Amino acid sequence: MIIDFCVTPPAKEVLSGFRDVPKHLEGYFRLYGGNIEDLEQLAKLTIDDFFSLLDHAGIDIAVIFGEDMETTYNRKIPNEIVLDLVQKYPDRLRGFAGADPHKGKKAVREIVKMVGEGLSGVMVAPWEHNLFSDDKRYFPIYEKCIELDIPIWIHTSLNFSHLIPMEYGRPLILDRVAVRYPELKIVAGHSGWPWVTEMVAVLWRHPNVYADISGVRPKYMGMIETGWAPLVHYGNNILKDKILFATAWPLVMFHEAVNDVRGLHLKPEVEKKWFGENAKKLLKLED
Repeated sequence: MIIDFCVTPPAKEVLSGFRDVPKHLEGYFRLYGGNIEDLEQLAKLTIDDFFSLLDHAGIDIAVIFGEDMETTYNRKIPNEIVLDLVQKYPDRLRGFAGADPHKGKKAVREIVKMVGEGLSGVMVAPWEHNLFSDDKRYFPIYEKCIELDIPIWIHTSLNFSHLIPMEYGRPLILDRVAVRYPELKIVAGHSGWPWVTEMVAVLWRHPNVYADISGVRPKYMGMIETGWAPLVHYGNNILKDKILFATAWPLVMFHEAVNDVRGLHLKPEVEKKWFGENAKKLLKLED
């Protein structure tokens, strides 16, 4: 089984948004955007096209994310879109609810509602909330995740906006969250690059911290010059139960990422864990 733990919802109203990115995301367009023709094709993608892409890559389940940065940047992928897709295609999709910590109790109530109706976790991106992940405004969200026994995906890496400090994504900050909330199941989104050795240390220290490899072609993780080597080395042994395959599609293509991971020459049993076994346990999926 292959599970992609970080995917943009394949809904027209979401995919068409890549043609008109907000100012703070322009750096992502520069690095990942491709050309206008690519974006036009993406906006026309149907749900059948999306599942064909998954099938071509051999991916069984995609975890799609809502996003809520409404207070800070007036940007949102409504959780209702995610929930609708998950309810329509339960065999292929799982969903995480986006949460805005600036909304306080309203955000917590939305989490309860969305999880009650079928979503599997929560997503936050501290750099787009202009907060560090150990800010007390996140605490009610973390505590509700513990109560509901669901994982939370936290952006943990640099960001490509020249307007926002990249230190919001340091794994060292996430370590403080894991110390305060040892029962909280945390997925460090994007695996902490460029602070990869910090990420390894946090994963090693905390039983309930995981990392996904989204947002980067895994082939670069196999290159010693890129700084990813510690994650691949330790992820192939002592941290084999902590790494989750993910793409951040459409930033990284499904089939390219799958082929790249196979090219990392992981131990066969470890490759299975990365591709799906670890995510399956975290999401509590039945055989």
